[in-house]
Amino acid sequence: MTNRRGSGPTIRPYQPNDRDSVTDVCVRTAAGGQDARGIYSDDLLMPDVYCLPYVTYAPDLAWVVDDDAGRVIGYVLGVADTRAFVDWYAAEWTPGFRERHPRPGPMGRAYRYSEEALVRDGADPERMVRGITAAELDDYPAHLHIDLLPEGQRQGLGRRLLDTLRAALADRDVPGVHLGMDPANTGARAFYAAYGFRELPSHRADAPLLGIGTR
Repeated sequence: MTNRRGSGPTIRPYQPNDRDSVTDVCVRTAAGGQDARGIYSDDLLMPDVYCLPYVTYAPDLAWVVDDDAGRVIGYVLGVADTRAFVDWYAAEWTPGFRERHPRPGPMGRAYRYSEEALVRDGADPERMVRGITAAELDDYPAHLHIDLLPEGQRQGLGRRLLDTLRAALADRDVPGVHLGMDPANTGARAFYAAYGFRELPSHRADAPLLGIGTR
């Protein structure tokens, strides 16, 4: 489905030719919700950890927002089974990631999350299950990433994206979904709370972990 100019933003399923646009949205929202271009030695580093593996592994659980000119201004990406995703990531994504990012490069400007830490995380899929208990993973086996450019915010699009993903997960009998977030992104934290996400017992102030059921 393609927007007609002036029809307003549209949510539609991710398509392979959206890959570059989704990558751009990721890096322009990756610094606590702000633009991360120029922070790391490679602008593709952040998407290579938090965006591109998802559209490669589960493109059927990805949706994008087109603005009224047909430009992608946001997305939601998810996996239905975090444990299975970790196994795939270790076997299929980590080797290529290590080749693309063999060592941390120089930071372009100061940011709280170092390039060394990001490179380490990108080669360590077990981090996705290390901070959550087995019981929580049973209750919230899916996880997601959602990002909107500033021009897509405060229009109800984030809620619609989450509704779309949760409905798809419910259709697969997935009971719940969780997410981790940058604690510096206070706007996102307020949005998740208003939507209905709740802190999980394994939640830490420096590594917020939130969950919600799919129904």
